[in-house]
Amino acid sequence: MTHSEKAAELFLQGYNCAQAVAVAFCDVTGLDEKFTAKTISAFGGGMGRLREVCGAVSGMFMVLSYLYGYDDPNASAEKKQLYTRVQELAGKFREINGSIICREILKNPPSDPKPSPRTAEYYAKRPCVRMVMTAADLMDEFIAENPI
Repeated sequence: MTHSEKAAELFLQGYNCAQAVAVAFCDVTGLDEKFTAKTISAFGGGMGRLREVCGAVSGMFMVLSYLYGYDDPNASAEKKQLYTRVQELAGKFREINGSIICREILKNPPSDPKPSPRTAEYYAKRPCVRMVMTAADLMDEFIAENPI
């Protein structure tokens, strides 16, 4: 199973968009799935359903940080490199989907703190499965081009 298929499966199981992408890559990051799901759980719905940065994008950036991030507060070269990579991935996601902002991708729904029931109607209206698959595909391409 590819990471994009795994991300889609996780989303359809009820994980939010950010969790679906980040957990799909636990085989690569070496992180525990429960820890990863909990760590990024607030980022779904464009950060707590605020409809800001798409959760799939946030999940992609979490994976990027796990694999290519830095931990030295004085590592300015590493910080610059990571931020360049973030901007590159965001640009590719934006090019494919028109935006990295949840409300723009979803055509401006209101922010709402309550999760929507995951019904057939929900999945028919929301492109979220496609977003998690796109983010996972972009992350796989990035890893292939930038071996760890």
